[in-house]
Amino acid sequence: MKILIGDDHLLFREGLRRLLEQMHNGAVFVEAGTFGEVLDRCRSGDRFDVILMDLHMPGWEGFSGLDEILAAQPGVPVVIVSASEALNDIRGALDQGATGYIPKSSSVKVMMGALNLILQGGIYVPPGALAFGSGDNGQRRRNGDGQSDRASAFGLTQRQREVLDCLRAGKSNKQIAYELGLSEGTVKIHVTAIFKSLGVRNRTQAVIAAASMAG
Repeated sequence: MKILIGDDHLLFREGLRRLLEQMHNGAVFVEAGTFGEVLDRCRSGDRFDVILMDLHMPGWEGFSGLDEILAAQPGVPVVIVSASEALNDIRGALDQGATGYIPKSSSVKVMMGALNLILQGGIYVPPGALAFGSGDNGQRRRNGDGQSDRASAFGLTQRQREVLDCLRAGKSNKQIAYELGLSEGTVKIHVTAIFKSLGVRNRTQAVIAAASMAG
């Protein structure tokens, strides 16, 4: 496994690397201290399995910079690990295509759990960000059929709703397949159909959409 860590604080990069080494012995790490260096590493021809990076590093171009990283490493999960817990930063990163957001204030246990989940193909989004994005319609919250009704409005089948619930819980395709008694190939087909129905590009955006349904 090859992991790119982008952060302008050397001490944090070392700490994050040690956490990851505990979960993936033998992983190869590439580090960068500025946004420009992150982009250069992504364009170097190396293929990464996951990219972990901070926001607002020296040279940070704003959230549009994530487009450049995603274009240079198509299909590679880009996870933000940041000191910022501002909702605008969390939603901005997710809306721009990041596949996860881990606050640096997280405990070691939470951070390890989040990293392990992401490396298994799941996603991690701060619970508060999802709760905020779910709206505050009290009547809808009291209606036990509200989520089902809204899912139906998007054309989701019952099985797709079950898969979406699993995505919301941060489960990987392998975990979903085991829990629902499906093959991983079938799960992928359902996930693709869910993305299309909800008009989203990735699992993180699907989770946000699911939170809105539950709101």
